[in-house]
Amino acid sequence: MKDRATSIFPLFMLLLLAALTFWLSRVIQSDAPRGPLRHDPDYWAEGVKLLRFDINGTLQHTLTAEKLLHYPDDDTTIVTRPHVTYHRQPPVEIAARMAYIGRDGKEVDLVDDVKVTRHGAKDGVPSTTLESKTLKIFPDEEKGSTGDPVTITRGSSVMHGTGLEIDNGTGITVLRGRVSGTIHSNRTKTP
Repeated sequence: MKDRATSIFPLFMLLLLAALTFWLSRVIQSDAPRGPLRHDPDYWAEGVKLLRFDINGTLQHTLTAEKLLHYPDDDTTIVTRPHVTYHRQPPVEIAARMAYIGRDGKEVDLVDDVKVTRHGAKDGVPSTTLESKTLKIFPDEEKGSTGDPVTITRGSSVMHGTGLEIDNGTGITVLRGRVSGTIHSNRTKTP
């Protein structure tokens, strides 16, 4: 009996070692990814110029940028020095230091040194300039908003607010929060 136990013991230990090796292999090579996913760009471009047309083939807006980076893990795009021009009359230009474009391109977050300029009409109406730290725009709807302080300048008139909503289609801008400013009239005195 002692001979039989000593001959089975190495076989038992070998089976136990094989089972442990199999279990360890399954734990280490599980299907679930370990650690965070890498956030590396899958493509980038420099000196970018994108044109967007409406359904009738009319140029809607143009985007130019120094650099564009796309990240596949969250399907976002980062744009440096974006400059968007809406080609309606009067034209509107939007510029910033950086922009973050969401998955479907329906939302764009402009960050740092955001400047929106609505050019004046040909009959002497001055341009209107909006400046803020951030601005979220919806390019297809031609709308935007921010909760950061805003300064709007038109000729000698200046308005300040703590947020705004802007609609390029209607030309209406709504300042939010504490609003202050100076509005200058261009009227001449009548004798």
